[in-house]
Amino acid sequence: MNSPGQSCPIEYQYAAADFRGMTVDRVDTAYVIGGLYGNLDALHAILRMQQAEARQGKHVSLVFNGDHNWFNVDAASFKEVNQVALASLSIRGNVEAELSRPTDAGCGCNYPDYFNADYVARSNAIMSRLQGTARELPVLCRGLQDLPFFRVLAVGETRVGIVHGDPEMLAGWSFAAERLSPIGKCCSGDEAVAELTPPSKLERWFRDADVDVFASSHTCLAHARDLQVDGRTRAIFNNGAAGLPNFANEGFGIVTRISADPTIPRGSLYGLNLNGVRYDAMPVHYDAASWVRHFLANWPQGSPAYEAYFKRIVAGPDFDRHDAVGGGVTLTVQ
Repeated sequence: MNSPGQSCPIEYQYAAADFRGMTVDRVDTAYVIGGLYGNLDALHAILRMQQAEARQGKHVSLVFNGDHNWFNVDAASFKEVNQVALASLSIRGNVEAELSRPTDAGCGCNYPDYFNADYVARSNAIMSRLQGTARELPVLCRGLQDLPFFRVLAVGETRVGIVHGDPEMLAGWSFAAERLSPIGKCCSGDEAVAELTPPSKLERWFRDADVDVFASSHTCLAHARDLQVDGRTRAIFNNGAAGLPNFANEGFGIVTRISADPTIPRGSLYGLNLNGVRYDAMPVHYDAASWVRHFLANWPQGSPAYEAYFKRIVAGPDFDRHDAVGGGVTLTVQ
């Protein structure tokens, strides 16, 4: 499929085995922040979360794993989001790739064919406008271009592969909720007619990359599950979106918290302990009213972003917490 928004440029492709040769970033605790989408209120909430942990003696590394830009078409928001991301452990998402070195792939989202054409066209239109903002800020764009497509974190005794999409494509969909579990929903609101990612493929990726966990984003709906590979438990954590509601009638974003401290953190939505390391989906409780005002100032009614996203921004997707867990990952009761 070669239409803009539904194709994946060859530049976006790599191999799971490439993770073995990566320089490892060692951290004690990290927030994996995917899909911030230019939401400054969510960014400020995440920084407050980081500061709260610092007061308890924990150093939290911020790891932006793509699409930290999207709705931030005003120069001030674009600058602030990218200045924080570039000062952190970040990788490119398809949005950052298309801002720093545009291809003929539209938004670069690589949407599967179960997404409707109107949704795809609106994403391409959002990207076109955001590229106009980026062209006026070339220094930041050069910084985005220098970001890698993936990283490896060392946390405790585990290796964590940080990706945007999946272990073979920057904009891959194999870690989408509807590809990991038969939930029948996708982030566009369409009924997903999606084949599950074969277990043999997931197993091969873990072997080739030599990681215990993959942390991803890209596909807009949160999902986490564990699986057995060669007698060892591995896991996939897709944080959905840090800057958008992830569940129906629940107005918060999500980051994946990874920590060498195995204690379940207060506020965890769901998670698991794996080889002495704790993985949790943590809510990002941002000022929703402020974010709506900021969004509407850039994307009023009738604009592509309004038509594609406003319903989700105010009411959340048709998706609930039980849809976000699979395998042995369980909702956290605190």
